[in-house]
Amino acid sequence: NNLNLPKVTEEDGCLLAGFNEDKCLRKISSGLYTFQTYLKYIQETFISENQNVESLSYSAEHLARTIRQMVINPEEVIIPDAATQESLHTKLKSTNAWTKKITIHLILRDFTSFMEKT
Repeated sequence: NNLNLPKVTEEDGCLLAGFNEDKCLRKISSGLYTFQTYLKYIQETFISENQNVESLSYSAEHLARTIRQMVINPEEVIIPDAATQESLHTKLKSTNAWTKKITIHLILRDFTSFMEKT
């Protein structure tokens, strides 16, 4: 899978060994902001669950903003710029029906994993 979805690694300071609160919060907030484009894609593609995905996306964005405010230097939180988001969105939309289903599955699986680990 070449989606480059956010993942929590040892270097992020979120694991018990080597826990670093500020570094971990930066990673969580950055990851949630990154997932926004992917969630928007799911919302547009998975029409039958539009309302649920919209709610999930809103909650994730709210959580990202809240956590960003807890970071010592909020400007260090990486928020994808509009051009990056648009490029990714275009890439995601240019897939066939089978690939779309797999892509949605991978995004939701990795989002769940990200949330569980943080």
